[in-house]
Amino acid sequence: MGSDPHQLSLLQGFGAPKKAPGTSPAAATNPVARVLIETSLPHLDRIFDYLVPETLDAEAVPGARVKARFGGQEMSGFITRRTSEAPEGVKLAPLAKVVSAQPVLSDELLQLATAVAERYAGNVSDVLRAAIPARVAKVEKEFATREPEAALGTAPAGAPEAKADKEFAAREPDAALAGAPAEPSEADGAPTVASPDPYASEWETAGPHPQPADGTGSPEPSPGAADAYAGYEGAGNFLAQLAAGAAPRAVLASHKSYGPASWSAQVAHAVASVRQSGRGAVVVVPDAKDLASLEAELQQVLGADQYVRLTAEDGPTPRYRNYLRLLHGEVSVAVGTRSAAYAPVQDLGLVALWDDGDDLLIEQRAPYQHAREVLLLRTAQIGCAALFAGVSRSGEAQRLVESGWASALTSSRPFLRKAAPRILNTADSFQQERDPMLRQARLPHAAWLAAKEGLERGPVLVQVARTGFSPALSCQDCRTPARCTDCNGPLAQSGRSAVPACRWCGRLATHCSCPECGSQRLRASAIGALRTAEELGRAFPGATVVSSSGDHIKSVVESKKALVVATPGAEPVAPGGYAAALLLDGNSMLSRESLRTPEDVLRRWFRAASLVQPSSEGGLVVVTADQDTVVAPLVRWDPAGAAAREMQLRRELQLPPAVRIAALTGKASGIEAFMADFELAGSLRTVGPVELPSREGQAREGQLREHQLRELQARPGEGGEHRLLLFFSYQDGPTVTAALRHRKAALAAKRVPDPVQVRCDGVDLL
Repeated sequence: MGSDPHQLSLLQGFGAPKKAPGTSPAAATNPVARVLIETSLPHLDRIFDYLVPETLDAEAVPGARVKARFGGQEMSGFITRRTSEAPEGVKLAPLAKVVSAQPVLSDELLQLATAVAERYAGNVSDVLRAAIPARVAKVEKEFATREPEAALGTAPAGAPEAKADKEFAAREPDAALAGAPAEPSEADGAPTVASPDPYASEWETAGPHPQPADGTGSPEPSPGAADAYAGYEGAGNFLAQLAAGAAPRAVLASHKSYGPASWSAQVAHAVASVRQSGRGAVVVVPDAKDLASLEAELQQVLGADQYVRLTAEDGPTPRYRNYLRLLHGEVSVAVGTRSAAYAPVQDLGLVALWDDGDDLLIEQRAPYQHAREVLLLRTAQIGCAALFAGVSRSGEAQRLVESGWASALTSSRPFLRKAAPRILNTADSFQQERDPMLRQARLPHAAWLAAKEGLERGPVLVQVARTGFSPALSCQDCRTPARCTDCNGPLAQSGRSAVPACRWCGRLATHCSCPECGSQRLRASAIGALRTAEELGRAFPGATVVSSSGDHIKSVVESKKALVVATPGAEPVAPGGYAAALLLDGNSMLSRESLRTPEDVLRRWFRAASLVQPSSEGGLVVVTADQDTVVAPLVRWDPAGAAAREMQLRRELQLPPAVRIAALTGKASGIEAFMADFELAGSLRTVGPVELPSREGQAREGQLREHQLRELQARPGEGGEHRLLLFFSYQDGPTVTAALRHRKAALAAKRVPDPVQVRCDGVDLL
């Protein structure tokens, strides 16, 4: 190993000579580059030192992308800083080349990525993969002569190393326990901000909450802000604090998704207020439909040239160009999907998130971080304002309110009675006495009557649970679910006369027979959006039927008489609001086995109901479900009460989000080896390990979603997997996740035959 001039030494006293034959001499100033190698191996997730050749001195700036020899091959990485001295007794290999001199990795982003990796027991390079867009060379030419404002610092001779560059095993336990990012040194070029930690403990208030401003001497609010926040207690003070340069934190319970008082208008005016103080903002939304709604409001409030969007759907070129525009300080407002949480906005004053309960905000690759947690860590890191908005309220947002970390922005009850639509539950005793066929009919008489009367005034929204025509089939005689004979996947029908096909492998079931009774007759055990649209078209022959589901999602529909059939999350916006809404398949949606099912279903109902006209204008929402405990908060329009009740139950049972959770998944022998030397924290309790059901069993019981099915199909050898659950308090969270990271790195270095996947705070684990 010592004879290879390009091999980076991992052991002190071994390695190549400082200057190999035929190589360029070292740079005269700060010849040592500290490089973060991009690797998925936990034991290599650290900083390594390399020699900067004189020929690369000008390009090898902190934050630049480089190539470095490691383990006999060239690997990608980022320069975190330049120093003058190497560790004593270690001879360094030279950098191979500088891929790009654009310093895309800033000190602030490195500290944020490190904090996210520590919270989720993951790798810093995995976090940066989601944070920094892929390089586009032609875009960099546009910024070749511009000097970015968010570059990493260059350490002078004798300057102390930043803690973010040390091995994770050597991190100071006191800093880890506080949950704050590593304290930067004077060489980092970034000020040290003593920010409170929102994860310290369940009841601990994370620092003094800013007191409401009296508005004296504050800038005037943006035009339309009063209409957007009409009826909201404390909203005026919140906007005044933003405009005055303060850092308030709030959880907003919006009640409308259209018009001048919509959630998008409220968020846009909050951004306009923080821009009055000369600061920037980052806004994250779950999907492209919400992003389009927010952009429409920002164009009216700020102007089309005052913000940029960061979303993977735009492709690599626009996304990288917008990232560099933010990095160079040309624009101070970034909006986008989950990756926008890392946007390099200069002088950040506000982070905002819409609908934090949506699982689209969870990164689909390791370490599976949630955009809400990224923004919370960023808030603690720099001390900026925060706004978490939603029609409903998640358990995590409720915890922030109860702990005092954030204040609640809610409407008064008298105002809500007029502004919210009237909610009718067809399963109550009053309706059951008047409709004897209520439990047998998918469309009860009250729902049919609401649709008929609503069509006389405008569009009517119909929410259904599933996409497609008949997404699930069963035997007509014995009701046994119809399965594929090849892969045992569920059979579905794409049209009334279509041949049933497997939803997993796509194989046509031309001659399907029931394995239990031998019958060849099939029936639809689930009705999708397309079939619902077809049936409603026959029930209301004079009405236009619009479908929005699957790959054909509409953002906006005209305010005319039409039946709009949509799946949850795909409901288009009617500019004047819907005259009525029918929330069908409630029992089917609530039958999914998950701890989050009631909260998730209620969130989808609230979002659909927020698209309906207020009760003062005749707006009516009809919901079909039997569980009164879930329907009651919708009838009262009380998302805060529902969240408080759910949090109280979770706290009594010690379940997330009252506590944190980590899951170890792998073979039983691998989990046993992982836990062999694992030090248990004071509050840590374990459940399991238990064997996971097979892929077919999970799908049959409705425990998997489509993206999870595709992931499992692409992963061989998933049989025989076990899972161990770890429950621990927020106060012990940094200690537990640090121990998990150390254990992962130790086992990866030993190359154990049965690796274990570690996942923290997964919403689908229970």
